[in-house]
Amino acid sequence: MATFQYIALDGAGQEQRGTIEAGDRAAAIAAIRAHGLFPSALGEVKSSSAAKAAKPAKAAKAAKPAAKKSGLNKDIKISFKMPKFLMGKVKTKDLTAFTRQLATLVNAGLPLMRCIEVLKKQKMAPAMMDCLNGISENIAGGGTFSDALTAYPKIFDNLYVNMVKAGEAGGVLEVVLNRLAEFAEKAQKIKNKVKGAMIYPTVVLVAAIGITTFLLVTVIPKFQQVFNDLLGGQALPAVTQMVMGLSDFVQHNGIQIGIGVAALVVLYKLFGKTKFGSYQLDKMRLSMPVTGTLVRRTAISQVTRTLGTLLASGVPILQALMIVRDTTGNGVVKRAIQSVHDAVKEGESMTDPLAASGVFPPMVVSMVQVGEETGALSDMLTRVANTYDDEVDNAVAGLTAAIEPVLIIFLAVVVGTIVIAMFLPMIKIISSVSSGGAG
Repeated sequence: MATFQYIALDGAGQEQRGTIEAGDRAAAIAAIRAHGLFPSALGEVKSSSAAKAAKPAKAAKAAKPAAKKSGLNKDIKISFKMPKFLMGKVKTKDLTAFTRQLATLVNAGLPLMRCIEVLKKQKMAPAMMDCLNGISENIAGGGTFSDALTAYPKIFDNLYVNMVKAGEAGGVLEVVLNRLAEFAEKAQKIKNKVKGAMIYPTVVLVAAIGITTFLLVTVIPKFQQVFNDLLGGQALPAVTQMVMGLSDFVQHNGIQIGIGVAALVVLYKLFGKTKFGSYQLDKMRLSMPVTGTLVRRTAISQVTRTLGTLLASGVPILQALMIVRDTTGNGVVKRAIQSVHDAVKEGESMTDPLAASGVFPPMVVSMVQVGEETGALSDMLTRVANTYDDEVDNAVAGLTAAIEPVLIIFLAVVVGTIVIAMFLPMIKIISSVSSGGAG
């Protein structure tokens, strides 16, 4: 018998640590799961460490006979070190391709080790290849697939690992992998659409700032010299004086402006890193006049799809809510999910805290309520996610269509104001020259 150290989650999502004796890794994992725990890390204790732990174990047997019967010792605190071969982050598209290919191979009936060996022959990123080598070594040593994934938290997040665990426990790994691939593909699709919608306004704004700066620093001073020579100190139009004053300010305070902009960016970053600041910024993003609707719909789509996918894969509701809370990027949504978790933990319904959060509209709350009453919560959440995916698509298309003319008008107003400001004195000069020639 070998002694294993473990880290596991109970049904309430709380972390449990301890030791267990078993014939091999597979038997240890099975014994841990038999006690209602979900192992997230497992390591064999060296013989010297086992000998040191033997004496306190004997005392525990006399004091706690129940612990002897269960084979689990939850009172022993251990420190589990992350493997040295922990690798860097893999691109989302590479992880999605890996998941889709693995799901296809497993669905075709190939053993898991054979699937990993086949994928290792594909052209993948170096980090992904190193990851596959570590996974195959772990599985060959008697570990489970989910146990191997926990060694790479930068590549496989809690959502991925817990869904694989649920798939292994239910014998539906291929179904879970397909769901993971579909989830990643849809999430990436929405992300790309939002990013694509922001490219055009970003380019136009950068162009507007660049053109305006060039005109103020290079062109306006030359016109100012010409006006002083030809008009002989005569009063200039108000708009011309305003533009020239702005030009002088930019020329003589360029360094201060740069420092001020940099300081604002740094302050914004620092404020966003505080708990209060991060929450306030997230709250502001949800309530912005134009983009707030898009941010809110994207967040609802992500939350409902993630929760629905986890529940459909067999992950317990409390654990699924914790994963959703940790994977959402908005503090307001995170607080709402936490309140839902606390309510469910007390045996209450999800609908009241969802409605009280102010984040989820009545339609979402009503569909969740129907899902709870009919026992089809995962299906209802998936339907909500599909609905909001479509709404995100429409919102992105509408926002893009609205932003384009607004930015064009903005650029035209900025450049047009500068042009008019320079031409008004020119008209006055031409009029003076014509009057002098006529006289």
